[in-house]
Amino acid sequence: MRVPFRKMHGLGNDFVVIDARETAVPMSHARAAALADRRTGIGCDQLIVLEPSAVADVRMRIFNNDGGEVEACGNASRAVGLLLGGTQTIETLGGLIRSDAGPDGVTVDMGQPRFDWDAIPLAYAMDTLTMPVGWENLDAPTAVNVGNPHVIFFVPDTHAVDLARLGPLIENDPLFPERINVNVASLIGPDHLALRVWERGAGLTRACGTGACATAIGAMRRKLTGRKVTVDLPGGPLVIEWTAEGTILMTGPAATSFEGTFEDADYPA
Repeated sequence: MRVPFRKMHGLGNDFVVIDARETAVPMSHARAAALADRRTGIGCDQLIVLEPSAVADVRMRIFNNDGGEVEACGNASRAVGLLLGGTQTIETLGGLIRSDAGPDGVTVDMGQPRFDWDAIPLAYAMDTLTMPVGWENLDAPTAVNVGNPHVIFFVPDTHAVDLARLGPLIENDPLFPERINVNVASLIGPDHLALRVWERGAGLTRACGTGACATAIGAMRRKLTGRKVTVDLPGGPLVIEWTAEGTILMTGPAATSFEGTFEDADYPA
């Protein structure tokens, strides 16, 4: 049996999307990692499986490049919103979100951010606005959970940080029992941030939608910006708004690269 898929991306953060709403496609960590492998599989940052949902229009399962299943992915949410069209509710491990596909891109309501230390989660209690911890020249970060966990460092120059080396060190620190996404950000203008992200289970990425959301919220909490900001990632900009109702709106592009199929037996579950 051949399984159809769609290759999509949001600002260069790329996905293999499998629509399993009508025909189930079993997915394990090993199978997801094999499909995501850029040398021997299809290749992607995240593998997305769409399934029926009892509480939303669709259930979205998200597997990182290493095969680990995670709670949220903002760029993938926009890609799925584009694929489904119109207004959709999407069930994720991180909670229910809503997508609206329009002529200027896809807006996703990512829900409300969480700041309590045990909601990040951290290994022990501390202030998450200015955390009394550091790794070499990165210190005093803020932490936010936007469906998945993020730690954000505000620095003068994001490119001066050796994120390829420090990212995995911080990601796997015992302080973060579920590991962590690592963001380094700079204020480059009024309500304008530059951002680089080491993504948990995926590494350096051209774009991370949840990272942009978490970083924008961190900047707003520290009163560095207003409640609507542009976040420049290596792959392009996203617009993040923290609404009066407390939810996060993320707006940006998504696109389909190509469609194909793979032989089910070549990637055993």
